[in-house]
Amino acid sequence: MHDIRAIRDNPQAYVAGWSSRGVEDAQSVVDRILALDVDLRAAQTRGQDALAKRNAASKAIGAAMGKKDMAEADRLKAEVETLKSDIAEAGEAETAKGAELRDLLAGLKNLAADNVPDGEDENDNVEVLKWGEPRTTGPAKDHADLGEALGLLDFEAAAKMSGSRFAVLKGQLARLERAIGQFMLDLQTDQHGYLEVNPPLLVRDEAMFGTGQLPKFAEDLFAAGEFSPADLRSDAVIDLLAEYSGNRIMAEAMVGTRSLASLGIDDSDAAGELPRQMAALNARLKDVVKDGSLADKRWLIPTAEVSLTNLVREQILSEDEVAEPMRLTALTPCFRAEAGSAGRDTRGLIRQHQFSKVEMVSICRPEDSEAEHERMTGCAEAVLQALELPYRKVLLCKGDMGFSAQKTYDLEVWLPSQNTYREISSCSNCGDFQARRMDARFKRAGEKKTEFLHTLNGSGLAVGRTLVAVMENYQQEDGSIAVPKALLPYMGGLTTVGSVSN
Repeated sequence: MHDIRAIRDNPQAYVAGWSSRGVEDAQSVVDRILALDVDLRAAQTRGQDALAKRNAASKAIGAAMGKKDMAEADRLKAEVETLKSDIAEAGEAETAKGAELRDLLAGLKNLAADNVPDGEDENDNVEVLKWGEPRTTGPAKDHADLGEALGLLDFEAAAKMSGSRFAVLKGQLARLERAIGQFMLDLQTDQHGYLEVNPPLLVRDEAMFGTGQLPKFAEDLFAAGEFSPADLRSDAVIDLLAEYSGNRIMAEAMVGTRSLASLGIDDSDAAGELPRQMAALNARLKDVVKDGSLADKRWLIPTAEVSLTNLVREQILSEDEVAEPMRLTALTPCFRAEAGSAGRDTRGLIRQHQFSKVEMVSICRPEDSEAEHERMTGCAEAVLQALELPYRKVLLCKGDMGFSAQKTYDLEVWLPSQNTYREISSCSNCGDFQARRMDARFKRAGEKKTEFLHTLNGSGLAVGRTLVAVMENYQQEDGSIAVPKALLPYMGGLTTVGSVSN
């Protein structure tokens, strides 16, 4: 979330900042923000003035009645009734403008740090370093071929029960994946000082909003207990959606009672837009839900960043609690719909709907976040170095960073079968962006004023992608996979991952 006072004080900084991050017509966006801000403050002033006048008139009524001036008392009573109406109208305007302003600000990306390079996409990212020597000689099998040939990786069985982008790991390969996750968790807790946390995997809207997944990226999430369009085809629901969206035709299309063709929307285009609209509007339906099932809706976490960062939501910490950064880590399953990745990495373990990841989160004072970002990235690099996996470190440009980030390093591991580096970790400093959305603050010793915390998150690492890298970089001529030295203590004596019969 953004500080409206900062936008008010220096609007051109936000025009430039959002333009550099790909926001179209950022000048119009800022103009709209400032106009809503003016309208909101005007409504607040009208309400306050009307309330003061009503209070004064109410006191004057008593004085007039004490003097037995009934005509004056009646006039004042009429004035009070008019002022009550003025107060109500001002309150409605304040609520409407406030909601519109909050919704607009909530959908806008974080501004980039000053030392982030300009650029539009991954082609403009800046390589910071390379570590290790990539394997470039000899044939290299894809991890999916390796796993299937060993009988330890089964995509067909997973597809039958769950659909595409799922996998079944068996035997020694399942153990290898478990070993990787356990090794990474032990490394981050024992050597790097992170506190292990076992957090919830299902969270409310507010938690997703706090870290920036909602409302903008609802289509990338999995929801439990969410209504489908078939459950929503009632006049009351359509009326509510129409009132909220201002477009009854779109409301009817959302719930499936009107064809998309009537809106001039092609089915392929609508596939992404309508679910996104439905997810954003779901929270508006509580007034027409009678059975309470909507109140039980939860989101499956796309990363433990959501759960870990929200541990400080709506809190005011003492400076002592963050004198050293609060460092948290968790090994959890993660769930992503991958709505925007159609056709990408459809085969193998690179882009799955369900995967495991060791997440790192830091909560700190503003002056500590830049150094903490470098440290966190180093903690992720340490995993790759311990596993002796070649990688490169990349500083993302403004156009390629995630929604909540102000600065991001990506770590990309070498995959021999693709003869290239692929992302395996992303470490971001979010500044106070998420803290504002969560109302997470701290108070310095001797100060009355509170400040927003800074939050950081990073993968340490994605377990599935690390398994892919180990399989491909440690494959042997006979099709087996050598176990990296760092993982041997976790493998029960196994030094090689072979076939099911082993």
